[in-house]
Amino acid sequence: MANEIINSDVVQGLIISLRNQQVLLDRDVAMLYGVSTKVINQAVKNNPEKFPARYLFTLEDREKIELVKNFDRFESMKHSTVNPTAFTERGLYMLATILKSKRAVQTTIAIIDTFAQVREMARTMEALQKVTNDREKQASLLHRSGELMGEIIGQNLSTKSVETEIELNFALVKIKHKIIRKDGEE
Repeated sequence: MANEIINSDVVQGLIISLRNQQVLLDRDVAMLYGVSTKVINQAVKNNPEKFPARYLFTLEDREKIELVKNFDRFESMKHSTVNPTAFTERGLYMLATILKSKRAVQTTIAIIDTFAQVREMARTMEALQKVTNDREKQASLLHRSGELMGEIIGQNLSTKSVETEIELNFALVKIKHKIIRKDGEE
């Protein structure tokens, strides 16, 4: 990833859920920014006033063990005596004010875009669950959900055609929405 441009789909693949929050581990943040994990953790250590508890946290032993057990990409953490740091969205934004390379700017933009898409998707799905008697509003929200899903998981597809189908079942109403993206379409 040394010279690769970082975009939302790369970031999305690294986000994990811990303590009911979407986070990135220090090692993944370092990889995205093209620096060592030590550089990331040193930036935090040198700027403690910029990183209150809600911006990051150190994983507990049980959390680290669970990650190693459930994700092959964390296998290298198995024998580490240091528990990783998890950056919340706010912590990542604050880190962006400290790291100043061209790649840092690209990475920060990708991180912000990804978290914004995830938040919008959550809001849209929540709104969709609340709308029960307005089929036009449901269709509009479902269409937007499909667009967001395509943006989040459909970037940089190299296939000739992709078809994504979303089906939601509400008490009495079943809504089905299909997105078809052909090669070269945005």
